[in-house]
Amino acid sequence: MKNLNYSGMHYGATPQIFHNARILRYRETQEEKILWEYLKGKPQGVKFIRQHPCGIYILDFYCHILKLSIEIDGGYHLKKEQIESDNVRTKFLQECGVKELRFTNEQVNNQMTEIFKKIILEMES
Repeated sequence: MKNLNYSGMHYGATPQIFHNARILRYRETQEEKILWEYLKGKPQGVKFIRQHPCGIYILDFYCHILKLSIEIDGGYHLKKEQIESDNVRTKFLQECGVKELRFTNEQVNNQMTEIFKKIILEMES
């Protein structure tokens, strides 16, 4: 990761990461579909992109203007190894100046009003 160019909106993402992101756009989860229906409407007039390449990672949703990433975590994110990996990813994003909001699949399925409020609050801060 040390050789990555952290400038621009893709922070050194390789062509392979762009390819993987394109594939993920066609394999979105039900929870990603639900949140995308909200975000594609440009809440507060702000544009989000789905499956955005960023360094060696692919962000579920990203707003470049706000440098805001929104992630939806499935159950495997509760495993110790994945928690450690997520922490490394979060640190990378912080180094790039990107703020990260994380929600679980369960939250998306049961607490969308609260998620909308948190996203809007973050957009306004």
